[in-house]
Amino acid sequence: MDIDVLGALSVRENGVSVTPTAPKPRQVLALLALQADQVVPVRTLIDELWGGRPPRSARTTLQTYVLQLRDLISRALRSDLEEAAGRTAKDVLVTLPGGYLLNTSGGTSDVREFERLAGLGYRAMDADDFAGAGRHLGQALALWNGGALADVQTGPQLEMETRRLEETRLCALDQRIEADLRLGRHRELLGELTVLVSRYRTHENLHGQFMLALHRSGRRSEALDAYQRLRNALVRELGLEPSAGLRRLQRSILMTAPEPVPAAAAAGAEHLSRVG
Repeated sequence: MDIDVLGALSVRENGVSVTPTAPKPRQVLALLALQADQVVPVRTLIDELWGGRPPRSARTTLQTYVLQLRDLISRALRSDLEEAAGRTAKDVLVTLPGGYLLNTSGGTSDVREFERLAGLGYRAMDADDFAGAGRHLGQALALWNGGALADVQTGPQLEMETRRLEETRLCALDQRIEADLRLGRHRELLGELTVLVSRYRTHENLHGQFMLALHRSGRRSEALDAYQRLRNALVRELGLEPSAGLRRLQRSILMTAPEPVPAAAAAGAEHLSRVG
């Protein structure tokens, strides 16, 4: 079974789509796919579908959705008689005490591949292999085709999972930009960072990286303007001042000329105060 959730939901068994069109069965499949090869408790699925107000028929209705998914899986298996002879729909979507499990049988998952590549990138960063880190993290981020489960109606469980995935994406993005800054690619980053700081108006790390890239490109006044825009957004939207690390970066930019040697650019970290 092959699973894609980093964008539109796509689940394929034997190369054939088993992704339903009806909203509720899609939710069930999405949650099972996100936790593939693990038991998803019935109570978790019910909470996803109906929140804190499930109908009396919740368990029966959930069983109906599971049967609909198994029907799609059976059709996919029948497209290859040799495969179907050794694997049934109940082997793929397994009923276990207390819940259900989606058995991928060694198939692919874009989430797992993202986590594998991002892990390689983080380890490369720890080893000061910035070129390797940028390569692995770039490959991980390329697996994303929009927001996670972009075409799935989400309840409380999927909402939590999509927020978690978005946070892992932002962490990988932050480290990939960090690697590029370490390699002196500040000018190449300016276009991407311009878009990112507009999208994430209160994200301090991205703004710190943007400020540093501008400063190193000889655009000190724009770097200071970026700080002021962030400060205004933080005060207006969150009632907060910028972090101590970002304030140190702003003071350093005020006092120093653009630095010729690449350095780290994670806002809030101590090394941000040493740009000159």
